[in-house]
Amino acid sequence: MIGIHRKDFDPSARGAMDGVRVVDLSRLVAGNVLTKVFSDHGAEVVKVEPPEGDTLRAWRVGGVETSWKTICRNKKSVALDLKRPEGIAAVKTLVRDAAIFVESFRPGVLEAMGLPPAELLAINPALVVVRISGWGQDGPYRHKPGFGTLVEGYSGFAAVNGFEDREPVLPPMFMGDAYAGLYGASVAMIALRHAEAGGGGQVIDVSLFEPLFSVLEPQMANWRITGKRKPRTGSRSTNTSPRNAYRTQDGGWVCLSASTQGMTEKLFRSIGREDLIADPRFANNPARLQHWQELDAIIGGWIGERTLAENVAHFDKAGVTIGPIMDSAMLEQDPYVIEREALVEVPDEDMPGGWLPMHGMVPRLSGTPGVLARPAPRIGEHNDEILGPALGAPELARLRGLGVVQDMPGRQAAE
Repeated sequence: MIGIHRKDFDPSARGAMDGVRVVDLSRLVAGNVLTKVFSDHGAEVVKVEPPEGDTLRAWRVGGVETSWKTICRNKKSVALDLKRPEGIAAVKTLVRDAAIFVESFRPGVLEAMGLPPAELLAINPALVVVRISGWGQDGPYRHKPGFGTLVEGYSGFAAVNGFEDREPVLPPMFMGDAYAGLYGASVAMIALRHAEAGGGGQVIDVSLFEPLFSVLEPQMANWRITGKRKPRTGSRSTNTSPRNAYRTQDGGWVCLSASTQGMTEKLFRSIGREDLIADPRFANNPARLQHWQELDAIIGGWIGERTLAENVAHFDKAGVTIGPIMDSAMLEQDPYVIEREALVEVPDEDMPGGWLPMHGMVPRLSGTPGVLARPAPRIGEHNDEILGPALGAPELARLRGLGVVQDMPGRQAAE
């Protein structure tokens, strides 16, 4: 698309985590989000995949592994059969030189495989072991399946999301997994700092439930005070008014949050309704919350008489905190998104037109910016590069012959 910055991969690029090896046995989203933070900053993230590949690869659109390609950029892949003892032995060899180990099996599975954390720490006493599961490594639900959807319901999020007269609404993206991945990455860096200072490795227990539950504060404190469940209010806030989504004349939408008294008064003046400032129904936030329907009718009526572009131009000039509700078609042409390189394009032979749009580096570091070193790997693409030095050529050849190490389809095994 015209305007989007095109970036080529640079295998020589180095980031702040250059020299740090991460062994990643996780599947699907949370673990892959976690290790993406590291790979984007130069860590050598070794994805240990089963011969059929990470389950995330199956999430395809138009036959393209879009989730895998965007979340697993900069990583390397080895394909090992972990149902075989030789495959487990190979993982233990990789752990010797690793700083971080990530897994997302149900509690107890890692131990049953022959990779208990105590043994991993015996092999590498400075290792940071990150364990991701739906409900955590202990507690009464530890053995229950733990997909993000379940914790998005269980955490209290869905109960407050949506409209009062309709069903609770689950998020249309992997929210629970993403929060767990980002929490896990930040805490893993804390543990790595501790290990590098001589404090030794440790095990990090990341559930999908607790990160999402934690960002819903202060709901539990509010419940204790009021004894009332937080209602579903759509886009409206129970803390401030006005705050909502409003439809424009041409069918677009804008979102508004006038969460301070000064901003509310600026909004009233900008729509020619300075009289509302002294109106007892709207003079302060508690009054506006009580009369939010009347206020929304006034604001929505004004916005509804103008197009999306007219509204945005008018309120931008007035300095009022209203903005457009964007979709993908709008975002890929937005000058802010383009100039900030929030969206970039990279070469990809599987994509129509040969270019894959994906997010840029988040956040941006001035001294050690993130890197685009390589595209998301094919299954087993780095078997030789990673397993060759770790195991030695004869052992790698033997494991290939046994089918423990498997190469990506169409690839010729190394001689």
